[in-house]
Amino acid sequence: MKKYTAEFFGTFVLVLFGCGSAALAGSTLGTLGIAFAFGLSIVATAYAIGHISGCHINPAVSIGVFLAGKMSAVDFCGYVISQVLGALAGSALLMTIIASSGLNLATAGLGANGFGAASGIGLSMGGAFIVEVVLTFIFILTILGVTSSEKTAPIAGLVIGLTLTFVHIMGIPLTGTSVNPARSLAPALLLGGQALQQVWLFIVAPLLGGALAAFAWKGWFEKP
Repeated sequence: MKKYTAEFFGTFVLVLFGCGSAALAGSTLGTLGIAFAFGLSIVATAYAIGHISGCHINPAVSIGVFLAGKMSAVDFCGYVISQVLGALAGSALLMTIIASSGLNLATAGLGANGFGAASGIGLSMGGAFIVEVVLTFIFILTILGVTSSEKTAPIAGLVIGLTLTFVHIMGIPLTGTSVNPARSLAPALLLGGQALQQVWLFIVAPLLGGALAAFAWKGWFEKP
């Protein structure tokens, strides 16, 4: 339960501060600012809870770690449930903050992802799927690599946070950047409408990207 509680807390922080920055100050921060909000959330939580749960705070990370043979099926299920609940708690608090302010929820949103009309550049569904698979693949492969050696373990949180930042820099104008099914599902469930209709892509594509990263790691990059 300690590991699952840590995953709940970490995902709560990621969604509250990452999605919160996009919803509350996106026009001020811009793409780079929002990207760093997500990345720095990972850095903070990695050093806070990494020693407890490994700080996955993302079902795509957990499926990659699971398929790489580094966690049990029971823990995988427990992690994903905890991550989704943490993301829902973060989105619910963000919604409460917006409701208590002068902002309009329909305008501010909750940092939901989207394609087509919901994309910053009108990216098609097919394009969004490819983008999310590729960005997640790079992100998860980096995690598997940097956490595989005791030499790089002390800087893993920083490397992972910076990697999440750079995939957001490219991905925000395209899809809002998911690479994390829990981070996408929670805002979509609370917002409904188009966000909920499109959220399947931001669940399936990151999970596929995480799985492909695990297979690539096991097949080509893992040390013998």
